[in-house]
Amino acid sequence: MHSPHLAHTPLPLHDWLAQALAVQASDLHLRAGSTPQIRVAGALQALRPAVGLLTHEALLSLLAHLVPQPLNTRFLSGQEVDFAFALPDLGRFRVNAFMQAHGCAAVMRLIPSTIPRLETLHAPLVLPQLLNQVGLLLVTGATGSGKSTTLAAMVQHLNMHTRQHVVTLEDPVEFGHHSAQCLITQREVGTHSQSFTAALRAALRQDPDVILVGELRDQDTIRLALSAAETGHLVLASLHTRNAPASIERMVDVFDGHEKALVRTQLSDALVGVLSQTLCPTPDGAAQCGVFEMLVATPAIRHLIREGKTSQILNAMQTGAAHGMQTIAQAMEMAIAQQRIRPTPPALVA
Repeated sequence: MHSPHLAHTPLPLHDWLAQALAVQASDLHLRAGSTPQIRVAGALQALRPAVGLLTHEALLSLLAHLVPQPLNTRFLSGQEVDFAFALPDLGRFRVNAFMQAHGCAAVMRLIPSTIPRLETLHAPLVLPQLLNQVGLLLVTGATGSGKSTTLAAMVQHLNMHTRQHVVTLEDPVEFGHHSAQCLITQREVGTHSQSFTAALRAALRQDPDVILVGELRDQDTIRLALSAAETGHLVLASLHTRNAPASIERMVDVFDGHEKALVRTQLSDALVGVLSQTLCPTPDGAAQCGVFEMLVATPAIRHLIREGKTSQILNAMQTGAAHGMQTIAQAMEMAIAQQRIRPTPPALVA
């Protein structure tokens, strides 16, 4: 893990990150031409005491100490880069650094120091059963909805309850896993492999039982993930989609028309389930709590996928509680009843 030396940087990044941690912020936003902002319980707010506008020169100098050397040329040429770094007394942080109209910018995501258990996240009760199967298990949701945390909790569950080889492919590596009962191999795209596709192709030759793919970004990665799921592996992967039907459509739509029917058949056979999540404010508004939609690949669901009847999946989920399924509306109703989120959560985009 990259550990920057911040003693001679022109901006007090250490103090800003410490303040963000103290108020349980999820992100620190640094942008030339603006004041530093932190996201607390889903809303942006300025640091206190107020900080002046950041200049491009000062922020660029700071980022020069943070961006790993192999990525620095790309960043300075105007490309966005993803990386992670650690500060011994504060923890680990995931960063996206990029250029924008007023100069450089970066968003720093605070990675919790401990990996939560699935029960602590209030994940669906059927999830541990799905982790005992082979096939494709998707974790989906908008950016910042906690997908990485949920995936880390899944790996931790496997680590504590099974004896398998788990290979994770991440960009960048976020949570650090220590092998307990499992052998866990963590690989970072851009550092240990050129791409998710190359890393996934190599992973199939590394005797894995479980493969975690940080993001299904393109056709080749999706094709390899389906192949791995079909050949006796458990594949955990994330997608930037808001619900289960949309996730299935996204998986199919990346392929050309003549391939769609074959991909639907592959997906119907390989899919284990789709966990879609969002974050809602807790009753006191001081934090956020995950709420989960769960699709389980029952024979009826597999038939709907194969036949391209995605529009009927929501109805099947609404009546599939016996199989562990729940829609996001049902999950919210339960979370409100348990007083885990506000009684009037924000409306979700279907």
